[in-house]
Amino acid sequence: MAYEQGMLEMALAAAVGNDPALVLELRTAFLDSAEANFGQLVAVTNKLDWELGALRLKGLAASFGAEDLLRAAERLGGAPFGDKDALAAVRAELNAIAA
Repeated sequence: MAYEQGMLEMALAAAVGNDPALVLELRTAFLDSAEANFGQLVAVTNKLDWELGALRLKGLAASFGAEDLLRAAERLGGAPFGDKDALAAVRAELNAIAA
């Protein structure tokens, strides 16, 4: 679960150019959205919402080039509803990105 620190920033810079303030704003928006998606996943009460939440998180991660989070979201989608280990893997990736 080693987060490649530069991957997200490279994807953001590719999207908006070399504007550090805009890169920071997009990075913050990405993390806020990922955290919101994770919070919804923790609270779901059925398998369908679990799978949809995993797909949303996977799409978000793919859109921003967050490959380790993408893999954790893929694992989450294939895991049984409410799987604590899969949730912990996503939480760890979010923590790594936020650090």
